[in-house]
Amino acid sequence: MATAVFGLLILFSLIVAFAAKRGHNVRDLHEYFIASRQFGSYLLFFLAAGEIYSIGTMIGFPGGIYANGPTYGIWFLGYILLAYPVGYFLNPWIWRAGQVYDAVTLPDLFKGHFNSRALELTVTITAIIFLIPWGELQFTGLIVALNGLGWHFDPLVLSLIAAGLAFAYIAASGIRAPAMVSIVKDTLLVLALIVTGVAAASATGLAHVFQAASTHVHNHMTPTGERFAISTIVFQALGFYMFPFAIPNIFTARNEQTIRRTQIFMPLYMLMYPFLVVAAYYALDQHFKLASPNDAFMAAAVNLLPGWLLGLVAAGASLSGLVVLAGLSLAIGPLVSRNLLPHLSEQRQRSGAQIVIVVYLALSILFTLATPSLMLTLINTAYFGITQFLPGILAIIFFRRVDARAVMAGIIVADALAIGLYLMNVSLDGWNLGFACLLLNIAIVVLGSIPARRRTDLIPVAERMPQ
Repeated sequence: MATAVFGLLILFSLIVAFAAKRGHNVRDLHEYFIASRQFGSYLLFFLAAGEIYSIGTMIGFPGGIYANGPTYGIWFLGYILLAYPVGYFLNPWIWRAGQVYDAVTLPDLFKGHFNSRALELTVTITAIIFLIPWGELQFTGLIVALNGLGWHFDPLVLSLIAAGLAFAYIAASGIRAPAMVSIVKDTLLVLALIVTGVAAASATGLAHVFQAASTHVHNHMTPTGERFAISTIVFQALGFYMFPFAIPNIFTARNEQTIRRTQIFMPLYMLMYPFLVVAAYYALDQHFKLASPNDAFMAAAVNLLPGWLLGLVAAGASLSGLVVLAGLSLAIGPLVSRNLLPHLSEQRQRSGAQIVIVVYLALSILFTLATPSLMLTLINTAYFGITQFLPGILAIIFFRRVDARAVMAGIIVADALAIGLYLMNVSLDGWNLGFACLLLNIAIVVLGSIPARRRTDLIPVAERMPQ
């Protein structure tokens, strides 16, 4: 029964994805990747929520609490909540920059403003490198969700199924497919989390669950953990909208007010997290023998729910991963066909992007199978690189006399240092490595731009008239 319900819901999502192109010329580059900048608040809301509340929410968040204690819960909730006001003020400016420079991708902003091929390549290559683990994150979660159905297939088979579904969505309708499928996904996600959380609370009683939680809190809270959580919250909140798949989502908006309205209502989704916390501590209390902490939520669902509800939960989890995987693919495709290979025609950029997407999905599967690890570690690694775009974005929007070479040097040095320290397992007394490297990045941009003060100013987007 679980497999039948799951299959019907996935089939319905495919129908929605193919129907999304109706009345739109998805052969057009701007339509395919950024919906011709025509999304209203409703579609933008679901597209943005689809990227944020992904399989990391359903699988990674309970797994992080299960394995690492409450500081990971504080981190997960804190950085998202702090990111919303950052996005409210910053994202309309990013949208305006996209208008000014007719941007489709994140590197288009740097290319348009600084007119530097070297900087464009730096941003492009960095974005591609740090999107690889984000794809691995989705595949890892999808394997967990499909295993929850009792599918005892080889992980390679499960990954290929997931990749085929993600590619089918975007081949059909471009960016409109994940936007429309996100409506289905969010409905299933919320239902799945509420049902599982309520079932967990009913099975043992909230008092028993919170007793287990209290013991877990006492065993895991340390000063170092608190410092890491706080610095990570700030660091990732600042980088939340710097992801190469988040920037094109901003470009899809009809206008700046559409973005502001969307940001106001995004925190409503945070109401689902108490149900996830209960499910995580239920799994702890039951002492399940898990292959990985990432299995905590699905183990609770399998133990508590009848087959048809389990199918709904697995479908919600799977669509959460597939929507993000589709968004990632739509971001990385034009990074190669448009920015890495800049002389292709718009038609060839679109077809070339689809080839790149297939390669990206294959590489993500390879990394998933070859280097399995906790998804939260992968998220932190990706943020090390992605957040380093922030000083450059702020320069594009607000500041004159910023040198392209200084921006490029800041990104390269901060990325190399963050990954180097991480691989050497260097601890900065509990502080997030990426946060320290971001401060260094800002210093490099400021000091490196001093010689540029005598040259012609670059006009920041904030001083341009809106188009």
